[in-house]
Amino acid sequence: MDWQILFFQKMTFIDYLLFLFAHIAIIIYGGALLLILIYCITQLNLLSSFLSSEKTRKSKENSEDSNYDDYYTNNPHLPYVTIQLPLYNELLVVERLLEAVCAIEYPKDKLEIQVLDDSDDESAELTQQTVEIYQKEGVPIERITREKRENFKAGALKYGVERAKGKLIAVFDADFLPQKDWLKKTVRHFEDPQIGVIQTRWSHLNRNFSVLTEALAFALDVHFILEQEGRNTTGKFLNFNGTAGIWRKECILDAGNWQGDTLTEDLDLSYRAQLKNWKFKFLMDVETPAEIPVAMSAIRSQQFRWNKGGAENFQKNVWKLLKSSHLPLSTRFHGVVHLLSSSVFLCVLVISILSVPLIYIKDIYPIFDWFFVLTTFFIICTLIFFYCYWFVHKKVFGGGTHSFVHYVRRFVIFYTLAMALSLHNSVAVIQGHLRIRSTFIRTPKFNIFSNNDHWLNNRYLEKTKSVYPYLEGLLAVYFLFGMFSAFLVSENGDFGLFVFHLVLFLGFTTVFFQSLKH
Repeated sequence: MDWQILFFQKMTFIDYLLFLFAHIAIIIYGGALLLILIYCITQLNLLSSFLSSEKTRKSKENSEDSNYDDYYTNNPHLPYVTIQLPLYNELLVVERLLEAVCAIEYPKDKLEIQVLDDSDDESAELTQQTVEIYQKEGVPIERITREKRENFKAGALKYGVERAKGKLIAVFDADFLPQKDWLKKTVRHFEDPQIGVIQTRWSHLNRNFSVLTEALAFALDVHFILEQEGRNTTGKFLNFNGTAGIWRKECILDAGNWQGDTLTEDLDLSYRAQLKNWKFKFLMDVETPAEIPVAMSAIRSQQFRWNKGGAENFQKNVWKLLKSSHLPLSTRFHGVVHLLSSSVFLCVLVISILSVPLIYIKDIYPIFDWFFVLTTFFIICTLIFFYCYWFVHKKVFGGGTHSFVHYVRRFVIFYTLAMALSLHNSVAVIQGHLRIRSTFIRTPKFNIFSNNDHWLNNRYLEKTKSVYPYLEGLLAVYFLFGMFSAFLVSENGDFGLFVFHLVLFLGFTTVFFQSLKH
């Protein structure tokens, strides 16, 4: 203790400020690390739920699939179904969308297709012409337009609901291609009157187009296979994903209909419906193929909307959730973590930025040695993610040594990209929590399947320059300095965070150059 007394006696004003900064940095770093650890624990819990139900679910689904044709044969009680296709300037994909949807097998006298078209470019004429072609073939399809594009997608869906004939309402975004038997595999589940929504799993048309699409596909697989199935198994709140799902119209209206005060209207309506005691069901084995964005600007717009919308929904719905005493405590806890999941990016950014000065704090202030033992929890969190996501990969690609080798590569790419997008996504999260309003920016579609397809001249790509790539470039230099700092501190250096900074440097460098290239 003598050295500590001497240390404080010799401190200057600047020394006090630095010591205060060290305390603040450690508190913030520790808080962010704690939130990430809580998120990891919920992931482990969801994995346990997923694994415990896998065998039961598989046998049950196979049994249902073997006789679902019987349900539709001469069944006079089949519900009337409305399919909604919200469109806005989808010149490149509208024809393939309408072709796929019009091929869906369901009695024509109990089906209507609403093309909710808000387009203001030449795609509107193409859509109208295509709709007329299918109308002549006897398909019950209609193009519906609004005078004013209010509340964007949420407004279009609400406009369609008010005119829908169906008791059930399916929704497909423009980049999805549902299979012919999609309705046959979903509608029968509404025999349970408490079911409000059926959500199907997304699959990926262009998973292997690039490193970026591979990483995004991996992230989506984690969401659907681990999180959606894990929540579905134990009755936790899950969310309609905006597309490739089907609602009971009564559920939509009972929950307050579509609302446009958040950027993720699907998550908002999902929580409002479940707070009204409607049940959601996720169908793991019903896949709906979709296209993944291939350009960094498209990825950014999609990520911004999802992450800001998540934070907006936390602000809008978390107190309603916490006050719902009729719900089990575990359901409310998982719901809070779910609504906060986008905020993990903010925690990652905070930990990343503070990790560089922490190298020097550790060297200068030995009294904080105890804290740096706790920082190993970040390594533990990474190992938890690695363990959980292996089961997702195995579900998609199968097990074995060869698959595991590919998994390690995919996990590293995904993890690196996720950390590199933390700056961009953190801005979205902060805006969401502060309730700063912004417009709904659509994700451009490309109709891209192979490396031979070209997309750089896509008319829907964002043309304005963004400041994010340059800030990410500066962060790449910052973490390069962090790697260099490992050699500067103490006599033998401190390499405890070297690999962490290396991953951050590679991630931010990749995103920087990919953004400039695109």
